[in-house]
Amino acid sequence: MTNRHLSVKEDDLYSGYNDYNPLFDFKELENDTSFQEAVKSSHGKRVLLQPIGGHLVDSTPGGRPLTSSSGSRTPMPSSVSRPVTATVQSGAPRPMSAISAAGYSSSPTRCPAFDSLGQSRGLAPPLEEKKEDTPEEKIKLLEKKVNDLITESCMAHSMGNSQLALEKAKEAERKERALVRQREQSGSTDQINLELTYSVLLNLANQCENNEMYPEALNNYLVIIKNKMFTNAGRLKVNMANIWVKQKNYPKAIKFYRMALDHISDDYKEMRIKIMQNIGTVFMLLGQYSEAVASFEHIMSNSANVRTGYNLVLCYYATRDTEGMKNAFHKLLAVPLDVQHEDKYIAANDDIRSNMLMEAIKNDKLYQMERDLKARAEKYVMTAAKLIAPVIESSFSAGFDWCVDLVKNSSYAELANDLQLKKAMTFFRQMHFDQAMKILKEVAKQDSKVKSAAANNLSSLFILEKDYEQAERYADLAVNADRYNPGAFVCKGNTEFVKQDYAKAAEFFKEALRNDSSCTEALRNLGLTYKKLNRLEDALDCFLKLHAILRDSGEVMYQLADIYEQLEDPHQAVEWLMQVISVVPNDPKALAKLGDLHDLEGDKSQALHYYCESFRLFPCNMEVIEWLAAYYVQTQLYEKAIHYFDRAILVQPNEVRWQLMVASCYRRSGNGQKALETYKEIHRKFPEDAQCLRFLVRLCQDMGLKEVHDYGKKLKKVEKMKALREQRAKAEREGSARNKRTDAADANTESVPKGERAMAPVMSLPVTSEPIEKSASPEELGEWLLALSTNLICAYPKRSGQFVFLQMRPTWTRWARLPTCPGWAPRSAWTMTYSPEKTSAMSCCLSRKQKSHQGCAYT
Repeated sequence: MTNRHLSVKEDDLYSGYNDYNPLFDFKELENDTSFQEAVKSSHGKRVLLQPIGGHLVDSTPGGRPLTSSSGSRTPMPSSVSRPVTATVQSGAPRPMSAISAAGYSSSPTRCPAFDSLGQSRGLAPPLEEKKEDTPEEKIKLLEKKVNDLITESCMAHSMGNSQLALEKAKEAERKERALVRQREQSGSTDQINLELTYSVLLNLANQCENNEMYPEALNNYLVIIKNKMFTNAGRLKVNMANIWVKQKNYPKAIKFYRMALDHISDDYKEMRIKIMQNIGTVFMLLGQYSEAVASFEHIMSNSANVRTGYNLVLCYYATRDTEGMKNAFHKLLAVPLDVQHEDKYIAANDDIRSNMLMEAIKNDKLYQMERDLKARAEKYVMTAAKLIAPVIESSFSAGFDWCVDLVKNSSYAELANDLQLKKAMTFFRQMHFDQAMKILKEVAKQDSKVKSAAANNLSSLFILEKDYEQAERYADLAVNADRYNPGAFVCKGNTEFVKQDYAKAAEFFKEALRNDSSCTEALRNLGLTYKKLNRLEDALDCFLKLHAILRDSGEVMYQLADIYEQLEDPHQAVEWLMQVISVVPNDPKALAKLGDLHDLEGDKSQALHYYCESFRLFPCNMEVIEWLAAYYVQTQLYEKAIHYFDRAILVQPNEVRWQLMVASCYRRSGNGQKALETYKEIHRKFPEDAQCLRFLVRLCQDMGLKEVHDYGKKLKKVEKMKALREQRAKAEREGSARNKRTDAADANTESVPKGERAMAPVMSLPVTSEPIEKSASPEELGEWLLALSTNLICAYPKRSGQFVFLQMRPTWTRWARLPTCPGWAPRSAWTMTYSPEKTSAMSCCLSRKQKSHQGCAYT
């Protein structure tokens, strides 16, 4: 009975676990011959266990029987064989758990062998090849292609390529139709993807709208709306209404907006508010402000926002409802922004990591969105205040004060000073300079962010009034208030510029650019300063940088052309002027400049073209008129020249020169009778014009008219009157000069001793009438002039650097050339006259500007 196994009861779950397995009896390994031989050899032998009488027996010679759990012995397998860990008998797994629900039992015959990898099942069957030619696979591939085309269309639109987006949308629509046909042919119409169809049609409608193909877009939207299988398709009537707005069909747009509003339940409150806001905006475009007010008031009472509040102010302003404007402005200021972007990003402690995080997120997308939202709200408030201030009170000033007081008590309190600046600028535009300066001075005294801006404006005002001392004082105040304000340094540079201290002005403009490299005012003024300093290359660099910022500025291009002209590069100047014409095609000054440059290069045809264009745009430019008239006179086209001279007469009717030129053109063209009539007309308007009378005398002589004697007498009379007039003017100048000379002589007499005055040398001129060259020092020249007290001397400029002195006596004439005074301009006219009654009287004066110079004898 000891060698027999009894059936194990199901209730004894833990029997047999404490039995010792002889396979792990390492003490008997020393007596195991097979193990010892396996250790000595390089390869072990695989032991084959064969069942003999229900027990496992080693097939190798000398094998021992294995001992069972009850102590019976079985043949011991060779130790080189793999230890049997999972099975103690064929087909019986070793229990893995003590829980019967796991499917294991202590009985070796109840469960199959444990095969975790499924090796007993043999090799896995090969995978079946995917058949792509089946209708279902073709339909799936086509659906995937349609989805890919929709994605590509949306991506193309996001990148700005609307045409490609439309092409992809149309291709997706064609593929989707083919997909529906395949579904119908295969008999699986119940599997049609309605969501895919909806997406294709909606994307196609959107892309048609983006490409301004409004009829096609409306048709596609209509197809979606009429299909009852599409849920919530009625919302697309908002898109259709937007298209009607773009086409300016406002009544139809309102109709579709209201239809869309009917399709949206009250649960979607925000969408309903937006649609009502669109309805109010369309009513404003129609001019129906009462209906717009009703929509906006409903929105402000339920879900107030800044944009709606601003539109409400505009509607009340259009209807001139004063109380409505005030109430709407109240509601606008009461709208909460919920944006405190500056306080939110201030670090609350000294934690380095926290501070670094705050610095990192200061310029993220959320911060930029909040900043734009606040800037937009401030713009609405400022614009509304400027709009209603002149009409809500009896005066503009009182209305602005009401707005400022209201803003100070709201969440926009920091805008109060900005409103004060706007008020000052409004006074400035209305030419109320005193009131504007008073407000600016009050703001400049306050310790606020706009102090520097107020000082800037004051400095600019004083520059316009040419009070440069006050302008400089407020410019210094602006700089001290904000060292990082580029406008303050620009004002400071302007004050130095008007004082003609160009080097210091350039330094201030450079400082402004260091604070803000994109400050166009500083860059422009620096370029103009370099032009004054004759640093043309630096000026060119400044205006090239300014052109990179202001690509379409005609003024900048004109400055570049002017610099290239001064650099003697006319080709570049012409190129820049051509760009000016491309930007400002109706600029007569630029066209005249182009004509001038072509004229300097000898291209008369191009010069004529641009001068004619300039004259067409501005027919009052005398330089252009004179050039065109002279050109046609040179080309002997006198009829065309007369046209331009007539224009010159209209511009300058009191200038006799243009009328004489008209008569001259008639005379040169052979029309003597017309020339005679023109000269007579000129003589009637200008009876004292001697040149006209000379031409009349000549024409009458050539034509044998009796009027020649009358015109000759008139000519003599005019010439005589002209001589008497000139003589009277000379006498008046002589008297004033005599008084000055007498005062100077008295002063010299008092300062010079009497003996020294008697020893003054006297220079005498030779009796011959030939001109003599005299090179004298200023002192010798003064003594020589003093000695000529009994001679008649008239001096007039002969050529640069010399004067010709005509010395006359009753019996002879003498010429003398003397160098000009070193301190006088070469072109200044120096005239010496005397009175016949008092031959000793003599004066010396400058015809342009009287000035004294050391070393000169007379003033």
